[in-house]
Amino acid sequence: MALAAYITYESATALIGQERPEHSLPGIIVAAVSVVVMPMLARAKRKVAAGIGSGAMKADSRQTDFCTYMSAILLGGLLLNAVAGWWWADPMAGLVMVPIIAKEGIDGLRGKACCDDCGCG
Repeated sequence: MALAAYITYESATALIGQERPEHSLPGIIVAAVSVVVMPMLARAKRKVAAGIGSGAMKADSRQTDFCTYMSAILLGGLLLNAVAGWWWADPMAGLVMVPIIAKEGIDGLRGKACCDDCGCG
C-alpha cells in the first residue's frame, strides 16, 4: 500500500509540476524484455503448479502475470515519452499502475494467498 501511495504522490507531483522525465533506453529495453519473458515464465509456473498440485506456485504465476501487465504499462509510458515526446505519459503510466498495486496490497493485507480458482484453502 505504501508503494501505491508513493507512486501516486510522485506521479501527481510530476504532472502538476510538468516535470519532464529523461528518456531511458535501458528502461525501454528492460521493459520490452519483461513483456516478452514474463508471460513465458508465468506459463511455465502454471505448468509446474499443475504438475505438483501447488496453489502457492499457481498464485506466484498470477503475480508474474501482473508483472507482465505493469511492464506493458511501463513500456507504453516510456515509449510515448521517448518517441512522441509526451512527457506526461510516464507519470500517467505510474497512475495507471496504482489500482493494480493497491489491489494486490489490499489482497495481501487480507491474507488472500491466491486467485479463487487455484484450489488452495
